[in-house]
Amino acid sequence: MEEKKNNNVQIGQQAPQTEEDINKLNEVRRGKLKELQEAGKDPFKITTFDQTYHTQQVKDSFDDLAAIEDEEGNVTREATIVSIAGRMMFKRVMGKASFANLKDRDGSIQIYVTRNDLGEEAYADFKHMDIGDIIGVKGFPFKTRTGEITVHAKELTLLSKSLTPLPEKFHGLTDPDMRYRQRYVDLIMNDDVKETFKKRSQIISGIRTFLADRDFMEVETPMLVSNAGGAAARPFNTHYNALDEDVKLRISLELYLKRLIIGGLERVFEIGRVFRNEGIDTRHNPEFTLMELYQAYTDYNGMMELTESMFRYLAEKVCGSTTIKYGENEIDLGKPFRRLTMNEAIKEATGIDFDTVATDEDAKALAASKHLEFEDRFKKGDIVNLFFDEFCEDTMIQPTFIMDHPIEISPLTKKKPDDPTKVERFELYINGWEMCNAYSELNDPIDQRERFAAQDALAAAGDEEANHTDEDFLHAMEIGMPPTGGIGYGIDRLCMLLTDSAAIRDVILFPTLKAVGKSNTTGHAEESPAEEAKTGFFTPNEKIDFSNVKIEEYFEDQVDFDTFSKSDFRAVKAKDCVAVPKSKKLLQFTLDDGTGKDRTILSGIHALYEPEELIGKTLIAITNLPPRPMMGIESCGMLLSAVNNLKDSEDEELHLLMVDNHIPAGAKLY
Repeated sequence: MEEKKNNNVQIGQQAPQTEEDINKLNEVRRGKLKELQEAGKDPFKITTFDQTYHTQQVKDSFDDLAAIEDEEGNVTREATIVSIAGRMMFKRVMGKASFANLKDRDGSIQIYVTRNDLGEEAYADFKHMDIGDIIGVKGFPFKTRTGEITVHAKELTLLSKSLTPLPEKFHGLTDPDMRYRQRYVDLIMNDDVKETFKKRSQIISGIRTFLADRDFMEVETPMLVSNAGGAAARPFNTHYNALDEDVKLRISLELYLKRLIIGGLERVFEIGRVFRNEGIDTRHNPEFTLMELYQAYTDYNGMMELTESMFRYLAEKVCGSTTIKYGENEIDLGKPFRRLTMNEAIKEATGIDFDTVATDEDAKALAASKHLEFEDRFKKGDIVNLFFDEFCEDTMIQPTFIMDHPIEISPLTKKKPDDPTKVERFELYINGWEMCNAYSELNDPIDQRERFAAQDALAAAGDEEANHTDEDFLHAMEIGMPPTGGIGYGIDRLCMLLTDSAAIRDVILFPTLKAVGKSNTTGHAEESPAEEAKTGFFTPNEKIDFSNVKIEEYFEDQVDFDTFSKSDFRAVKAKDCVAVPKSKKLLQFTLDDGTGKDRTILSGIHALYEPEELIGKTLIAITNLPPRPMMGIESCGMLLSAVNNLKDSEDEELHLLMVDNHIPAGAKLY
């Protein structure tokens, strides 16, 4: 039995959907492996292969490697034998001669295989190889009649047997989850994905080169810490068994790097993982890569120059130009970056000048007049930040430095000498995103202690993201810290910008995903019994306890058929789902409704679902409701949920309606 074949052509197959088909194909491949082993040709016993070239090197150096003939057809230079290795992605068998395609790290190249060159036995072995097998080829490069650079195989070796068939390609709405969970297959099948991660490596390498040229020292600091400070974020907690101590995973690199500045290292940086126990969306992952640097004897103005120079350098190195494209936007990193204070940006967007707002209550009144949600504990500075987030951030497509933040949101930053309500801080915005955060670092230990005390009070009031007093850090500051400028930015978001990637998961090799049960060989997740019990999705009724459920009374009013028919119920597929900024309830869905144009619907279900677990699901929506603005976003329709109460309780249960993924987008419900 052979896998999918047509006219002696074998290509990467669409992975089958049924367990029976999967088992049959796996059985065939394992049978081939057993035959090889019994014949003394076990590929898994091969330990090395002398790879002298990669495919792109063969193509680039073809003129130097190929044979040369004179005008009479006499060979004046023999072709160079090359040795390449990689995965076979295509095979076409044509009697005594065949073609294949070999793919390696750098690209792919055509292979010409003949019975005369390999011999009867080796050629027969080649014919029984499968797409996905790892092969080694020794031969010489030439061009076919169509001009395609090809390697004429003189030797061909099976180096590793693929026991599970590759998919033809990743497509459809369930793909994102499959691609992220099986990144190894994603890298094999999608060349653009591989290029993205090559660029990510170039970006990190470029940062190191740029900073080394400016005399910075790369260092490493602890990941497990007793006090997770340096940022406003909720940490992950764990326990250190050897010390019998509760510790946290770091949320920032700041406090230890500043200790090194105090120690006299003067210019230090670190590129490392940090961990923040927060939500997941297109621009946030709980585990991400942060770059922080600190330079003694400079301030935030010096940091602005360094940041602008670094971003311009990285764009040129990775993209080949200081003008880059992200989506529909063309972004010019070659021009001087615009500089605005936060209050100037708000005034420009709303006409409100917060420099003339005297009290916290006046600021809250302005927020209420703009229908902004805020907490009672908020001070004027918090309201200023709220206004900026709501009215300014998304508009800053071209590089813009936003400076002079309120002191309330900047506990580790120096006050401006001429205005102690503000601090010497800037954030860089590009494409509507915060790309970078930088300070004139606070080096006054007395002031720092007061700021920590204020943060402790916020923590006591229930703020899980507040900093806590770090006595060892204060002791270090009391020894003496020079004037210092510092910068921090997320590597992942920078990679998104420079690779034109839509989501942070596209630039993280193995992004954080909701745990599922055992995955089958097609990549579609199957829920374990425990997971089924948790979600209730497609779980048999006998496994679910409905005894405490109270069903709402049915409507007595009848609706005529024509009235009911006016509501357009459709199956829609969730292409993306993210948390709406500044809202604790709302999720924003990007939906395929079968029209070819994305539909946006907001739903207040964030308390019940995390956005990543809904991507790829098939849902039911009413699509002909008039658009409704919510948090500044137009919601075009409504997703349907099932709602019930619990017995003897006013507590309400809600379940988003999810249906069989076989139902196509746009299918109408009757």
